[in-house]
Amino acid sequence: MKYKIIKFLRDAFPFIAVIFLWRLSVTFWNPAGILAIIPIFYCSFVCPVPWFAPFALLFCFLIDYRFDTLLFWTVMYLIFYAINGFQTFLDITRIDKNALYVFMVFFGVCVLLLTISHLNINNLMRGAWLFAWVSTLYVPICALIKKVYYDR
Repeated sequence: MKYKIIKFLRDAFPFIAVIFLWRLSVTFWNPAGILAIIPIFYCSFVCPVPWFAPFALLFCFLIDYRFDTLLFWTVMYLIFYAINGFQTFLDITRIDKNALYVFMVFFGVCVLLLTISHLNINNLMRGAWLFAWVSTLYVPICALIKKVYYDR
């Protein structure tokens, strides 16, 4: 019985991580729960988790709801999902460093589009901070997910 509970919690960990990071919304450190984009990206593209894509799509929509962006993160996720599905020369699942640089390109393009949509010095600094902060936290969050979910 104990091992079934542990197995269930390990299987549910990527989903719980997304919910936790989305709910842990703080204005400066985690605006609108944007840190949830890290397990969404990692568990959708780098180390795919079964049945995670619909869940990720729902939480991209919920990030949009909190960010007050009209389907921006949802559309960006779907665009990257389509690009990843049609690609033939780059396998994200086999890139070293948990595909950190691919995530930085994905997140950097998203932040850049959000920043230039209302360009001023305040948004420019906020975008730079958000990019640096989320890119820095990508490594420990992915390591935690890999340790709990994939190391059995």
